[in-house]
Amino acid sequence: MRLFVGLGNPGAKYVHNRHNVGFMAVDHIASDHGFGPWRGKFQGSVTEGRLGREKVILLKPETFMNLTGQSVGEAMRFYKLAPEDVMVFHDELDLAPGKIRVKQGGGHAGHNGLRSIHQHIGPDYGRVRIGIGHPGHKDRVSGYVLHDFARADAEWLDDLLRGIGDGAIDLAEGDSAKFLNAIGLRMKPPVKAKKAEKPSAAKDAPKADPVDDRNPMQKLMDKFK
Repeated sequence: MRLFVGLGNPGAKYVHNRHNVGFMAVDHIASDHGFGPWRGKFQGSVTEGRLGREKVILLKPETFMNLTGQSVGEAMRFYKLAPEDVMVFHDELDLAPGKIRVKQGGGHAGHNGLRSIHQHIGPDYGRVRIGIGHPGHKDRVSGYVLHDFARADAEWLDDLLRGIGDGAIDLAEGDSAKFLNAIGLRMKPPVKAKKAEKPSAAKDAPKADPVDDRNPMQKLMDKFK
């Protein structure tokens, strides 16, 4: 069993915020793979389903970002899971918009949601780091993450979320490379090879040599003309 956690803040005013891209990711997985209805549990919203061979619990903590660990820890203990069974989808300032990385364990890099999770289950859980870019100065970070994605981000964001849905089974089964490849195919679809043009018979057909109907004696005489 796996526990997939999307990070975000509850409430209509936060729905399209950059900080809520984790909520968006697990919503997409639930929709694409026919998970059951969301219900209130573990200080958040929960739904269950299957991704390939794995039973997966999707969790959206509703404690607000700074207390996310309370919800994650409660769910992990209830299902008797280890931190290694937990995968957290979150926004990442240190990656360019649209970039995505998978990581197992490590620090929280100042992310308040991850910091809270560290406090409740330790650092050994997995993360799907979804790049949102950096505003350029640390004083602007709070306003940046709590602001909606720009219109210019709409296309890559839609492709990325579709790719997360496409690769969710691979991620649940532990193949992060295939998961990232599925996203890559959405973000940069393969270019179809152009069909080679058929040469036109009139233009490109080889020209036949002219027929030489001279007899041998004429050919010899013509050489000395």
